[in-house]
Amino acid sequence: MSDPVVRAYAALGDSFTAGRDTIDGDRWADLLAAGLQRSNPEMRYENLAVDGATSGEVLAQQVAPALALEPDLITVICGANDVLLATRPDVPTYERNFDEILRQLREGAPEAMLVTATAPEGWQFMELRPRTEARLIEATKELNAVTRAAAERYGVECLPVAGHPALQDPATFSADGLHPSATGHGTVARESALFLSARLGIDFKLGEEGIRDS
Repeated sequence: MSDPVVRAYAALGDSFTAGRDTIDGDRWADLLAAGLQRSNPEMRYENLAVDGATSGEVLAQQVAPALALEPDLITVICGANDVLLATRPDVPTYERNFDEILRQLREGAPEAMLVTATAPEGWQFMELRPRTEARLIEATKELNAVTRAAAERYGVECLPVAGHPALQDPATFSADGLHPSATGHGTVARESALFLSARLGIDFKLGEEGIRDS
């Protein structure tokens, strides 16, 4: 994206972006959008993410509406439900779907900045049986390898969620130990803004819930 002014932002994905146990406006993508709108009040924004969405559902239901917004910033983070909700983790299906998601977004919005993220490779605040936890960790590592490879193929920025120190803080998570709490959404917004500002030169004017006030 040659122009650092964001005129339209579309957020795609699952509960990580849609939020759970948080009210509208507290979700990390909403916080990013609010910060951008302090610099550009005319910026259009849609959070199209759906709690529980798989990569196939993101592809089928969210990509077209996102492109209709004519965005120059797109975040798309999914795949966890392909692992966590499947009887057997289905990384190959995620790989096919995610490649198609990025292909369509890149072709439909060639000048847009595309952003994705890795997933946590462990959930120390969830009660999991040892064999289940080992299986999910292995599958998530495979998922992240696929995400990183696809991001590199399509020139997509990849937020380094896996291994972030905040994952060791119980305040980051809601009561289920899986989804971000309001504090967690604020942390994601802050870290995402720092990451993207360093790469894009975009000024995210986040308020008290994020980096700084305008």
